[in-house]
Order: sequence, then structure tokens, then C-alpha cells
Amino acid sequence: MTSRHETAHGGIVVELDVNGERVSAEVEPRLLLSDFLRHRLRLTGTHVGCEHGVCGACTVLVDGLAQRSCLIFAAQADGARVRTIEGLAPSDTELHPVQRAFAEAHGLQCGFCTPGFVMSTVATLEQDPAVSDEDLLDALSGHLCRCTGYRGIVEAAHAARDQAGAAGEVTSDGDLD
Repeated sequence: MTSRHETAHGGIVVELDVNGERVSAEVEPRLLLSDFLRHRLRLTGTHVGCEHGVCGACTVLVDGLAQRSCLIFAAQADGARVRTIEGLAPSDTELHPVQRAFAEAHGLQCGFCTPGFVMSTVATLEQDPAVSDEDLLDALSGHLCRCTGYRGIVEAAHAARDQAGAAGEVTSDGDLD
């Protein structure tokens, strides 16, 4: 007998919201969320680095919380709201405030780690737009970058925080004002 979401040949049907679009797909129980996003949905902004949850490059937002997508099975995300770096910008010509802050503060070089840093910064600021320096640095501490020396990344996170604080709050769709 199969469960409501299990198929006859061992797959699992998952339904989730990815960047505001409802997605339904059959997946193998062992398929990682990072692989589902990159290979099934072609959302290649979610980078896969260490595949052990250490580097942070694969960070996405799952129900508003920063999560390492290489440590979550796609089946575990069933019913969840997932946001990737592709889902942040309000349009093709406008960046999300955190993305803009990273560009302006030179918080990126090769760009491999950038999506993870951006997603963790977004999650932190959505939870507390006036987050302390200590808590902001703590949120970024689980990410690895080989190129920047972190100075631009920290400056970008501070600039995004200061902009969020000046705006006063986060909008209902989760974007910073």
C-alpha cells in the first residue's frame, strides 16, 4: 500500500511553492533539495559546493528560514515555500535591496558563494530588520568565501541592514522596503 504521496514505483510526489510558483513533481526519496532545484527546475543560482552543509553556497529560504539545501531531501520540502536567489529580484531590471547592497559594497568576486550569503542576509533581515552587528555576523559565519576576505560581504550586509532599518519594516511579500 502506498501513502498519499508515494507512487507505485517508489517515488514520492512533492508539491511546493518555489519562488511564488506551485510545483508538483515525482522525486526519488533520496533526491536532495539542491539537486531538485538545480536539475529539475533549472534554478542554477543555488550553488552546490561541499555537499555537507559546511560552505553555505546552497542556502535557500524554506518557509522563511535560511536552510542548506544540500542537507534537505526534496521530499522533506513537500508543502513548503522555497525561495531561491532567482526569486528575490522584483523584476528583470531591478535587484532586491540585499543584492544591490552586495553589488555596491563589492561583496562578491567570483560569485560562487554570493547566493548563499545573500539568502542568509535576506532571512536574517526579514526576521529582524534592526539586527545587531553581532547577530548579523553570526548569521553569516556559517558561510565560506575564498575570494573576498569577507570585508565587502560584511559591509554589504550592514548596508542592507541599515537600509532595512531606515525603511522600518519588511513588506508582506517578504521583500525589504
